Amino acid sequence: MSGEMKTVGEVLVNLLEANGVDVVFGIPGVHTVELYRGLAASKIRHITPRHEQGAGFMADGYARVSGKPGVALVITGPGLTNTITAMAQARQDSIPMLVISGVNRRDSLGHGRGLLHELPDQHGMIKTLALYSQTLLNPSDLASVVERAFAVLTSGRPGPVHIEIPTDVMSARIAPPVLRKATATRPRADAETLQKAAILCGDAQRPVILCGGGAITAEEEIRMLAERIGAPVVMTVNARGMMAGHPLRVPASPSLKAVRALVSEADLVLALGTEMGQTDYDMYADGGFPILGNLIRTDIDPAQLARGQHATLSILSGAKAATAGILAFLTGKPAAKAKERAEAARKAALAELTPKMRAEIGVVDAIYRALPDCAIIGDSTQAVYAGNLYCDAPRARSWFNSATGFGALGYAPPAAVGAAVAVPGTPVVCLVGDGGIQFSLAELGSAVDAGAHVIFLVWNNDGYQEIENFMVENGITPEGVKPSAPDFLLTATAYGVPAVRLKSISELQLALTEARGRTGPSLIEIHQTRTAGVTA
Repeated sequence: MSGEMKTVGEVLVNLLEANGVDVVFGIPGVHTVELYRGLAASKIRHITPRHEQGAGFMADGYARVSGKPGVALVITGPGLTNTITAMAQARQDSIPMLVISGVNRRDSLGHGRGLLHELPDQHGMIKTLALYSQTLLNPSDLASVVERAFAVLTSGRPGPVHIEIPTDVMSARIAPPVLRKATATRPRADAETLQKAAILCGDAQRPVILCGGGAITAEEEIRMLAERIGAPVVMTVNARGMMAGHPLRVPASPSLKAVRALVSEADLVLALGTEMGQTDYDMYADGGFPILGNLIRTDIDPAQLARGQHATLSILSGAKAATAGILAFLTGKPAAKAKERAEAARKAALAELTPKMRAEIGVVDAIYRALPDCAIIGDSTQAVYAGNLYCDAPRARSWFNSATGFGALGYAPPAAVGAAVAVPGTPVVCLVGDGGIQFSLAELGSAVDAGAHVIFLVWNNDGYQEIENFMVENGITPEGVKPSAPDFLLTATAYGVPAVRLKSISELQLALTEARGRTGPSLIEIHQTRTAGVTA
């Protein structure tokens, strides 16, 4: 240890910088101001959302695009409870998120004295959700607590991590510790296991690879493996964009009959970095995903390997290390007609969708054509549901949304701000419904303050159309599905955001091009029935 004594808040900022943090998302309050003491003098940028849930979703969007943990800084009590929804989405989608909260002074914890923002047991509440939650009771433990938090974030299956700091600890003065980055330690399979996998891959005549969000860092290795063994590569929502343009790609949902047929006909299925959860593999809850007779499954989480379908061979490893290890042992020739199998699956998957869904996917394709370098961050809205069934994204990390996993509505606007902060200068499209944007409409102001290059593309269908359709299909008289909406153009104008309402979908490319030319946010409204050409 060296240097003059500093407050816990000042040292915390130094430790965050040492671990590569360049942005934090948060709303200061009297229960966290001491944590802000050293922030203004640091290299860390602070982004202020309009709601702590937005702070969490911004951290999520930042993490998905940058590949680094997103950091949220919130007050005790309502600040943390407001962030829980975002933490749950991150837990379900395996997104690295560090939430640092305040908590009341140490001598008050558990006494129920009616203090401001008091919870009966804040740590007990949050530890059921976070991968790791720690109360900093001893100021001198700060460095070890932060190091452990980042080790958890970067070593195993990602998710939300929580540190809470009592208000009386924040201002305590400690000797600055040696600043160092936490060491990530990831499991690696042994050579014997990888050799067994390589033999199974080499013997397969009709192999298929399934890729989840945990596989996106292994794109090059997976491409090489797919070509070596002749395997179509099916991508779940969080893996879309991998192997863009490659003839072996299948950017379609495993919930579709065509993809299930491809998988059921395979004599070997290699699942990489995918939890094989319902929202990807059984979206319609029909139980139709096939039982796999010859499955190799790779995951960084041993508990996840024990869930779901029985695997012929389980590999505890990150996807990148496992795939590289298999390649090292692989011999033999690729299976025949792999490209033909992949192409047939792509065509059949798209053909089984309704004309309305194909039209919605056409709009998504038009966005990528107009803005080939953009990322589309989606909410739970009909165009996103269609894209989750089939979206041929141009690269990894360019298509993700909250319609899988936890399924939080209102995710996209703040997540898009976080994503835009992570990649300044690159356009980010927030694809959100008229119902979803009203969950977080005020984050338009956050985008303005941050100068975030977000194009808010509001898909207006006059309410919760997906839920209304579901009620009708199940013989239920629709109720509660027609919330009134503001004039989105006037709302955007109130925040100083340029906005346009499309009369025809043919106007979309020009609107996107004009929005790209601006330095800050823009809003484009598409109405499902009043904008010509949106639906077939």
